[in-house]
Amino acid sequence: MNATTPGQALPPKKDRREVARETARIQREEQKKREARNRWFLRGGIGLALVAVAAIVAVLIVGSVKPPSPGPLNMASDGILMQGDGTTIGAVPTEATAADAEPVPTDVSELTSTVNIAVYLDYLCPYCGQFETTNGDQLSSWLTAGNITLETHPISILDQSSSGSKYSTRSANAAACVANYQPDTFLDVNSALFANQPTEGTTGLTNAELVSLVEEAGVTDESVATCITDQEFGDWVGDASARALDNPLPNTDIGPLTGTPTVLVQGVKYEGDLGDAAAFETFVMEQATATTDTSGTETGE
Repeated sequence: MNATTPGQALPPKKDRREVARETARIQREEQKKREARNRWFLRGGIGLALVAVAAIVAVLIVGSVKPPSPGPLNMASDGILMQGDGTTIGAVPTEATAADAEPVPTDVSELTSTVNIAVYLDYLCPYCGQFETTNGDQLSSWLTAGNITLETHPISILDQSSSGSKYSTRSANAAACVANYQPDTFLDVNSALFANQPTEGTTGLTNAELVSLVEEAGVTDESVATCITDQEFGDWVGDASARALDNPLPNTDIGPLTGTPTVLVQGVKYEGDLGDAAAFETFVMEQATATTDTSGTETGE
């Protein structure tokens, strides 16, 4: 005997096959509707996922494109100009370069009573260290006496040689911090950075060690330590380095920077032995004489 649901009549035997077919058809239609809904949700999910991925990529791209950074005080030329008054050495003050502004080259036409020396250097560059070791005291002596002006341009071209620590950028940033907050100590800090110069291929000094170094060199402004730790002018260092590498050097007939140190005397590049103080002194005297002759001033002839 067949069981039936109470209240529901069992179809006649001849109609059961039709009922089964109709039931199967209805089930197939429902299955098709479910599959269509699933495909719609799937496409919608993929679309939403693609939108999300696109949004993430856009954020990453925007985040990776950094806007230009403002420069430090007293480095409007992308370098700091030092001069002496016969007894002391001090920095020539300048306003900070705005983030969207070009640097302002030093007006050498106003520096007619001194020999103007400019040095482009990287604090990891061993040849820069050699030049400083050989000529640093001599430059300080000339500066103090008021015989020269010295414009120092710290740049970073050797970050790849510091085992991922970007020492070139960090040390140049430290120099920029000093220029911004306590500029008259810049030359002492410059000398200290070379006296403690790390070897290429090492990580170099940590930020904490750079802070200690500048403090031992005479920096007392606490803002310098924060500036070094936060790498306040790190982006500016990159911008200034790119400008030196991409554009002719100001106040010269020379093209873009090709290496460090690049030492310019009256706009003329020194090509002599970096480790020969006498050769460099001779070159400085020659350029001073050449400038005097060109100006039409009496030279004793």
